[in-house]
Amino acid sequence: VADLEVRGEVYMSVAAFEKVNARQEETGGKIFANPRNCAAGTLRQLDPAIVRERGLELFIFNVQFCAGKTFTSHAESLAWLAEQGFPVSPGYVICTDADSVWQTIGRIGSERFALPYGIDGAVVKLDDLAGREQLGATSKVPRWAIAYKYPPEQKETRLLDITVQVGRTGRITPMAILEPVRLAGTTVSRATLHNQDNIELLDVRIGDTVLVQKAGDIIPAVLSFNRTLRPPDAQVFRLPDHCPVCGAPAERDPDGADVRCTGADCPAQLARHILYFASKDAMNIDGIGPATVEALLAAGYLNSLADLYKLHERRDELIASGLVGKQKTVDKLLAGIAASRENPL
Repeated sequence: VADLEVRGEVYMSVAAFEKVNARQEETGGKIFANPRNCAAGTLRQLDPAIVRERGLELFIFNVQFCAGKTFTSHAESLAWLAEQGFPVSPGYVICTDADSVWQTIGRIGSERFALPYGIDGAVVKLDDLAGREQLGATSKVPRWAIAYKYPPEQKETRLLDITVQVGRTGRITPMAILEPVRLAGTTVSRATLHNQDNIELLDVRIGDTVLVQKAGDIIPAVLSFNRTLRPPDAQVFRLPDHCPVCGAPAERDPDGADVRCTGADCPAQLARHILYFASKDAMNIDGIGPATVEALLAAGYLNSLADLYKLHERRDELIASGLVGKQKTVDKLLAGIAASRENPL
């Protein structure tokens, strides 16, 4: 074939995702929330070596153009693509009536969490290509295809504890510590409870058996608790009136439900300020990850954002201490900081 154009979807398997996050944790890099985000971020990477090591995969689901060759059905085109060595959408089924469509959707739904990759739905398409031409498309979507989205998987687990974390803006967020449970293909042990109002609305207490799901199959959320299983000593939780990190008073937003630390020099806020300041969307300083920032803060090298630009004065100390790595790592970090001075407004 002289000219062939195909369309497909890039994805990351659960196993590849877990390897990437394990590697990120070892090197102090960003931990990805889910395979979808990791795959999208990898595709935006400019370094081919990083893309290569992350194990992205691809399914081809359509022939866009094929010079000198025509097909009468979508199934025929997929079979031809498979013969040419392309990885095509696996397990597709040709259905002849509505009942078989629903049966197939149900079967895929029951099997989806056993797949080595995540899916959130099934797509039903007209197989006959001439029929597709007749039906056409709107300005946004084809009239010959429709997606069926599965409801999120829900499971019960125990709420072991509620802790709080302080964000970059000083927001104090309650976190549910859960007995680990397998949900939508990954193990969930934490879920945000958002704020005090949400805890009171749900009426969840430490020790409860709670129902959890992943919103959009991504973000773990606590939905409710099982009243019949509530232990008599289940503890009511209230957010602290002081920041758990710096001890400064915590105040509720006058027009909202969030509680915030009022400390101007709160270390928890500073760590997140530095990470945000150094992120790709901000100053884009290479080599600054959570582990590096925490190490520099703990050792007293950073007490403000401005201290980043004094680190070059302590190069020898940093190399000798091995706090952030060996000489090559330290020099890479200092070079990234120096380069950020030239960023445009």
